[in-house]
Amino acid sequence: GAVGRAAPGDDLAVVDPESGEERPPARFGPGGRLLNGDEAIGELVNRGPTPFEGYWRNPAADAERARRGWYWTGDLFYRDADGFLYFAGRTDDRLRVDSENLAAATIENILARWEEAAAAAVYAVPDPVTGDQVMAALALRAGEPFDPAAFAAFLSAQPDLGTKMAPRFVRILDRMPVTATNKIHRVALRREGFRCPDPVWWDRDGDGAYVRLDAEGLTALLEQYEERGRTL
Repeated sequence: GAVGRAAPGDDLAVVDPESGEERPPARFGPGGRLLNGDEAIGELVNRGPTPFEGYWRNPAADAERARRGWYWTGDLFYRDADGFLYFAGRTDDRLRVDSENLAAATIENILARWEEAAAAAVYAVPDPVTGDQVMAALALRAGEPFDPAAFAAFLSAQPDLGTKMAPRFVRILDRMPVTATNKIHRVALRREGFRCPDPVWWDRDGDGAYVRLDAEGLTALLEQYEERGRTL
């Protein structure tokens, strides 16, 4: 739900992190589902006076937080037409797909509706050409096999799943890796990407049909990265 409106005197805005332009208001469907997350989600900035005095001996971090004379929070938000703000994750969890900024948390919330999934995590893997591709890790409920056709049908039935949000890769595991504080270990998931010990399915042809990423497919995929000088 909403975290509230900006306090009086605070000039808060949700902006595109590259252009600095304000993002349009969020639109909602039945049940409060966000319909335009790909265009509404941006980074929360404070364009007014702030108490931020900078980081101790870290000018690079200062520059990241104080661009354009604004304070950049590092948090992703969207805002409704009445000015209420909604948290959408951290900028570290942002994906850049075909020149669009996506929030991993928004996609995770959609995947969490799938009745076969006990837990879901979404993160970026490099695209062979530029930007990112969407990868999801799914821990299925005990005893449930992964049905790629059922998963694809679920995705196509979600009205708030933008055209760039569908996972290109899906990792199936028994349980999510967690940190010492029992949070999903996203760094480990990103580090392994699709070169992991668990079964991975992928939308090879971009048509929504998931097939198993076998050794032959992995070799061909890695060659695409090598040809373009992209690292994983």
